[in-house]
Amino acid sequence: MAASITALGYDPRFDLSHAYWVLAGIAGVDPAAASVGSAAWAPHVVCGEGHEIDAREIPPDWSTGYVPFGRSTPYEPPPPAADSQSGTAAYTLDRPLVDWAWRLTRDVALPDSPELRRVRAAYTATPPAQRPPFVLEGDTLSSGIFWIGGRMNRWAEDWTRYWTGGQGRFVTTAEEDCGLLQALTFLGQAHRVDPRRVLVLRTASNYDMPPPGESPAALLAEEGRPGHYSGYRASLEAAWRVGSKVVLALSDHWNAYRDQPPR
Repeated sequence: MAASITALGYDPRFDLSHAYWVLAGIAGVDPAAASVGSAAWAPHVVCGEGHEIDAREIPPDWSTGYVPFGRSTPYEPPPPAADSQSGTAAYTLDRPLVDWAWRLTRDVALPDSPELRRVRAAYTATPPAQRPPFVLEGDTLSSGIFWIGGRMNRWAEDWTRYWTGGQGRFVTTAEEDCGLLQALTFLGQAHRVDPRRVLVLRTASNYDMPPPGESPAALLAEEGRPGHYSGYRASLEAAWRVGSKVVLALSDHWNAYRDQPPR
């Protein structure tokens, strides 16, 4: 997908210098933040790359085997520069634009069902996971690994806070966003697009950790196959309902938003 965006950006037939980009897809969700079927606009996209030591071999005082590039222990202060020779560890989106998208869509009715109610009822320790689907703001962690479990969820929360200087809040976990934002950043450096006009929307197709009394392995067996997530169809519908409202607002008011992004 990143290669496709790069090719599109350099196609001489198109002027994308004023284009808006709404990157939408499904995701796992932190049950401490939201419920399956919910939709989250991301102020930050954090990348999951770094050094890794197998959990069975990490020092006893470490909480994780993941270590940032340029550091020798987990969460070693100060955080390295987000953009370095090791790559980009985090992207910060234009917050006024993200806030505008959230305000515009926060009252959108999202699909609910008896199956979703059954799934979320098990998450008795995390009230946000028991809410009907809703629209919120929250950061996404982009990783090439489909991870599951409470310990990995804690890592994602801590990793997001580390790379955002304590400003971010982990909500969803996905895969492609860092690659897509890297492509758009490079296109911005070439003056082909405006990276400040990018929105990232992730809708929750599954929880990233099990409810009380269930093991991560059991949840993986249940949720690990594409298209079999507990909130799969609801998350697709939520992405369309929420994302399309923003796209239509931008196109319907293009004369106003062509030169000045909404605030």
